[in-house]
Amino acid sequence: MANRREFLAGMGTLAAAAPLSQIARAEEPAARPEMRALQSGHIGQYQGGVYLLPATDETVQWGWFDNSETPRARIRSGDTVVMETMMASQNRILPGVDIDTITRLRVDNPGRGPHTITGPVFVEGAMPGDMLKIRLDRIVPKTYGANWNLPGTLKLGQFPDVFRDPQVKHFYLDLHRGVTEFLPGIEIPVRPFPGILGVARAESGRHSTVPPGPFGGNLDIREMVQGTTVYLPVFVDGALLWSGDSHAAQGNGEINLTAIETAFNELRMQVEVVKGKTIAWPRVETPTHWLTLGYDRDLNKALDLLEEETLRFLVDERRMDIGSARKYMAEFGDCRVSEVVNQVKGLYCMLPKKPKVKPAARPTVETRRAYVTLAVNADIMTAMNEAAMAMIELVAERKSLSPIDSYSLASLAMDTRIGRVAPGERHIHCLLPKSLWVKNA
Repeated sequence: MANRREFLAGMGTLAAAAPLSQIARAEEPAARPEMRALQSGHIGQYQGGVYLLPATDETVQWGWFDNSETPRARIRSGDTVVMETMMASQNRILPGVDIDTITRLRVDNPGRGPHTITGPVFVEGAMPGDMLKIRLDRIVPKTYGANWNLPGTLKLGQFPDVFRDPQVKHFYLDLHRGVTEFLPGIEIPVRPFPGILGVARAESGRHSTVPPGPFGGNLDIREMVQGTTVYLPVFVDGALLWSGDSHAAQGNGEINLTAIETAFNELRMQVEVVKGKTIAWPRVETPTHWLTLGYDRDLNKALDLLEEETLRFLVDERRMDIGSARKYMAEFGDCRVSEVVNQVKGLYCMLPKKPKVKPAARPTVETRRAYVTLAVNADIMTAMNEAAMAMIELVAERKSLSPIDSYSLASLAMDTRIGRVAPGERHIHCLLPKSLWVKNA
C-alpha cells in the first residue's frame, strides 16, 4: 500500500490522470488526482459523488486552522462528504481520563484550542465571494462523551472565580433511547451537532480553533442538528471545510466551558457552492426557521451585530423594507445566547418561515415545565451572569445538587433567551426543563 503521507501530497496535484471507470462518475472523462491516489490504496474513498473521510492522525489537526493546510479530500459542488471526527486533544480525552490529565493537555499546548478538527475538504469551484450551502444529512455520535470545566489560573468558563475546582464527568450515550444519565434520576436528551463547522479564513498562518468568526468555526449553536443547513461565506479558493468539537448535548451559553464533548462516527454533509452569493456572517436554516448570528468579544456589540444581520436578511432575502423588517424581528424573532466562554461571545435569532403564531412570552417565574430565572441590566453580559448564576443556585437548592454539578447541568441543558431590549434595559431569561428529572429512574 502506498504511503499515507504521499496521499496527502498527491491531493494538491492538479495534473490530469487516466480514467477510473469503476469509481469515477460516468460523465468524468478523466480521473481527478485524488481518485488515482485512492485507487492506489490511500486514506478515504470516493464513489458515486460520496467521499468517505476517516479521522486519522493524517487527516486531523489539533487546535488550529491554517489556510495553507493540504486538503485531505477534494469534492465537487453537490457531492457528499461522510466525515469522522475525533475526541478533543486528538483523541486523548477518552472515557475515564482524569481532570488532571485534561488540565495538563490544555496547559502544555498554549495558543491552540482543545478541539480536534477533520479536514480540510477542498470544494472545487468555490472562490472568494461565493457561499457554501452545507446540508447536515446524518449525524451519528460515538456512545461516550465528557463534560469538564477548567477554572483556577486558566480562568476558563463563565464563573472561574466562583467554581475554582476543576471537574470532569464522563457519560454513556444511550443512542437507542436518545438520552444520557447526568446523575441517577436526571437524564439529558442527546441532540448531536457539530460545535465547529467552518471554512478557512482569508488571513494566513495558524489560528486557534477557540474563537468563532465570519468563517464559522466554533459557533456552538445547538440548533445545528441533523436536518439543518448551514451557509458559510468563502474566503479562499476551494473554501477548505473543517468540522470537529462534536457535541452530544449543550445548553445555551455552554457556561462551564464545555458541552457533552463526543466524536462522530458519521457526519454526513452535502456541500454545494452558491456562486456569487456573498454573506457577511454564517446563517442556519432549519425545517421551520432561519437563524441569523451575531458574534463579538463584547456581548453588547454581538447584540448590535445580531440586529444588523437579522435586518439585512429580512431586507435582502424576504424583500421587506427596513421598517417592516424591524417590526417583524420585534414580533417574531426568538433570540438566544449560543456561547459566552470562547473569547468571542455569540447570539442567534430564530425567524419562523411561516409566522402564523408569535413566539411564546419569555417566562419570568417558574412554570409547570421549567425552572426560570430573569435578570435585567443595561449590560447584557451582566444580565447573563446574574440570570445564569441565579439558575445554578436555584437548582442546587431545590434539587439538592452540589453547586458544581448544578453548574455542569446548566451548561448542558439550560435555555437562555433574550427578552426585552431597550435603552438601559437588557432582559435575559434562563430556563431549565423540569423533564430532566425522570420518574422511576
